[in-house]
Amino acid sequence: MKVGARSVKKLREKTGAGVLDCKKALEQSNGVFEAAVGLLQEKGFATAAKKDSRGTPEGKIGSYIHTTGKLGVMVEVKCETDFVANNDVFSNLVKDCCMQIAATDPIAISRDDIAVDIVENQRKGFQEEFKDKPADVREKIIEGKLENFYKEKCLLEQTFVKNSDQTINDLLKSSIAKLGENIRINRFVRFQV
Repeated sequence: MKVGARSVKKLREKTGAGVLDCKKALEQSNGVFEAAVGLLQEKGFATAAKKDSRGTPEGKIGSYIHTTGKLGVMVEVKCETDFVANNDVFSNLVKDCCMQIAATDPIAISRDDIAVDIVENQRKGFQEEFKDKPADVREKIIEGKLENFYKEKCLLEQTFVKNSDQTINDLLKSSIAKLGENIRINRFVRFQV
């Protein structure tokens, strides 16, 4: 199928992928725009996984103070080079992370960062709440509740407040694909009066 320049441009603007990658994705998806976006995202995620082991000595600290002055956030996002740290895509990622943290109040970057006692307290609370259910049903409910807890409290698993079709991890991997470097959210702090 022949792909038009307008379609390639539109796909490039949406995904940040290269012109040839956009053209190939549109050809593979027979011109179906959303399918092409999906193909590029898959490719971006594969690219991000390859870069995951590389070090991130550079980066940026972003901050956000809400207009009321009663809520503030600082986040450290790391990358491989100072060139990327000063790139607009990277700067926007840092800002988006600040806004996400301010809006959703996560307690950790990933589920691996949550203290074991917090998870156990959640589990005990769910066990008490569903103690009248049969054991096999209760365990499934508890596991489902814990998954929801992680999606609510782990920054990378949260739904992106600006785009409900994306998680923060998707946003991070998309930025890695666009910039061609490993990027990671290193730490954050949220203050609220």
